[in-house]
Amino acid sequence: MTTLLVIAKEPRPGRVKTRLTPPFTPEEAAALAEASLADTLDVVARTPARRRVLVLEGTPGPWLPPGFEVVRQCAGGLDERLAAAFAGCEGPALLIGMDTPQVTPELLTVDFTGCEAYFGPAEDGGFWALGLAEPDPARLRGVPMSTPHTGAAQRARLTGLRVRELPPLRDVDTAYDAELVARAAPDGRFAAELARLAGVSR
Repeated sequence: MTTLLVIAKEPRPGRVKTRLTPPFTPEEAAALAEASLADTLDVVARTPARRRVLVLEGTPGPWLPPGFEVVRQCAGGLDERLAAAFAGCEGPALLIGMDTPQVTPELLTVDFTGCEAYFGPAEDGGFWALGLAEPDPARLRGVPMSTPHTGAAQRARLTGLRVRELPPLRDVDTAYDAELVARAAPDGRFAAELARLAGVSR
């Protein structure tokens, strides 16, 4: 079975989802980040897996469900941190972030029979999922992160592998993103928190 990796930041005001501010305050942006992370971890907990690993910057909180190993993120750029997450795995692994609370167990239930990698592009030009049958950190080191071309650069690193494409998803980066993602997953904590904040007078 597959190891499922979630790379995330502790949802602390001023440290997460800073592009949501404005219109949201840092505290509100952190509340949305926590809801997004909680939804994501809940989906991973309900997905069949050999291991479930939270690769975390910060300290676990009450949003962490049982059944997860917690590994501290290493120092360095995001490419180095993603590479290190894969380096800690044996056998097939699929990595996602905390920014797609609309993800489902069906999307994360991957089968590497007949392929060597999975790639899930993000609508902003990045990627929301990366799976490797043989977790090779060199496939990630040096990829420029947080650019409009990150997804294309990471996809190019998979050249020579048999790759299965996952559907594109939208990351929650801006207030506009948040509204669209909440509509895509209306029953989740993220949608509920966004609705609650919409009722708060500014």
